[in-house]
Amino acid sequence: MIAPSILSADFARLADELAAVPTSDWIHVDVMDNHFVPNLTLGLPVVKSLLKVTDIPIDCHLMIEDPDRWAIGYAEAGAYNVTVHVEAANDPIALAKNLRAAGSKAGLSIKPGTPLEPYVEVLKHYDTLLVMSVEPGFGGQSFMADVLHKVRQARHLVDTGHLKLLVEIDGGINADTIEQAAQAGVDCFVAGSAVYDAADPGKAVEALRAQAAGARGTRTT
Repeated sequence: MIAPSILSADFARLADELAAVPTSDWIHVDVMDNHFVPNLTLGLPVVKSLLKVTDIPIDCHLMIEDPDRWAIGYAEAGAYNVTVHVEAANDPIALAKNLRAAGSKAGLSIKPGTPLEPYVEVLKHYDTLLVMSVEPGFGGQSFMADVLHKVRQARHLVDTGHLKLLVEIDGGINADTIEQAAQAGVDCFVAGSAVYDAADPGKAVEALRAQAAGARGTRTT
């Protein structure tokens, strides 16, 4: 699965930018509050507008403080998947239940320096694990390959039936990095500049998907 990140899109032409990637599996929307991360992007009003102009499922990544309070609004608005950070959530298990009750899938994200092990039981309540392969806050950063051990851990837990979720990765995904992420066991790849800096974003999505599919067949354990 390929999820173009509109953080790298032209904010003045968001409807056109979504239309330029018609075969995307999800559209990834980074919400930042300038508190949990040192950047301020868009919020719920823009997400509501995006939902009116695309049928592609919206994948909201909330890099915000107090997601227990704010995340439910994105689910109620119609986002397909709403991801919160484990480092910010007060009660991640209750939050997952509330997101599902509000109509969305529930995603849990972990920063590069956050280990997976303490949250395995929590992840049993989630539909998506988003592994950050850059420090959250800004687009265009370099891929941190050392986080792939967490992807492999999660993939093993899914393959052995201990978890039932989709493994997503976000940060520095492009033609040079997507294959190693796929080999580690990623299901969904968030790609920003690799898509929207391309001459043809739609073709870039297809090329990344083909690379990932080919590499997944030589997956490492």
